Amino acid sequence: MKGKVAVVLNNPVWAALDGPQACFAEAAGDAARYHPDIAPFGALRDNADPAAWRDLATITDVAVLVGRAIAPQAGWQTEQVLPGVQMIGQSMTGVEDPDAVALTEADVPEMLDLVARAQPGPFRKRTVDMGRHLGIRDNNGRLVAMAGERFRMPGWTEVSAVCTDPEFRGQGLGARLTLAVAAGILARGELPFLHVLQDNENAIRLYERLGFEHSGEVVFTSFRKP
Repeated sequence: MKGKVAVVLNNPVWAALDGPQACFAEAAGDAARYHPDIAPFGALRDNADPAAWRDLATITDVAVLVGRAIAPQAGWQTEQVLPGVQMIGQSMTGVEDPDAVALTEADVPEMLDLVARAQPGPFRKRTVDMGRHLGIRDNNGRLVAMAGERFRMPGWTEVSAVCTDPEFRGQGLGARLTLAVAAGILARGELPFLHVLQDNENAIRLYERLGFEHSGEVVFTSFRKP
C-alpha cells in the first residue's frame, strides 16, 4: 500500500487527470493538462518519456509540471523552477468550522479579488470547480479568508488556495479553514495532502502544527515550447 501511495503522490497531476478529474482534462496520448480556465498544470505519464513530451506539445505551448526534478525533452525550455515541499495528513484530524461558508461559482469574483490581495498561488475563474471551497466573511460580509480542494486522485485530495486578507492575518483563519477542508476530505474516506513552497517557513510550521507530515520534496516547473 505504501508503495502505491508514493507513486500516486510522486505524479499527482497525472494521477488526478488520468483518474477522478479526467472530466477537467485536455488529453493526448500520455500527456494531459487542465483546461486553462481551471488551472495551469499539465502532466505526463512518464516525465522521462520523449513521446509523452511530444504528446504534450499537441495540446499546449506552456505547462506547469509538478513532481520531483523534471528535465525538459527536446523542443521545450524551462521558464521557472519553484522548489516546494509535499505534506500529507495521514494521522491528522479535521475540524469543521461553524463560521465557514461554502463558496460556489457565484462567489468567484470575490475569490479572485481575495487571491489578488493574498497571493496564494494559481487560482482561475473555474478553479472552484475542482472541489469543495470554504470561506470566512467579516462582519460586513466581505470574504477575508478561504481554502479549498484542488488535485484529487484515488485515496487523496489536495488542500489548496489557503489564503487570508492581509488585514486579517494572525487570527488563525487559515488554520481553521485548512482543518475544515481536511475534515471534508477525511469524511469521504480519503486523506488530505498539500504543497507549500520551500521558502515559506511560516506556512510549513503551521501545517506541521495542524498534523501534516513531510512526505518529500516537490518542484513546480514551468515549461514552454520555443
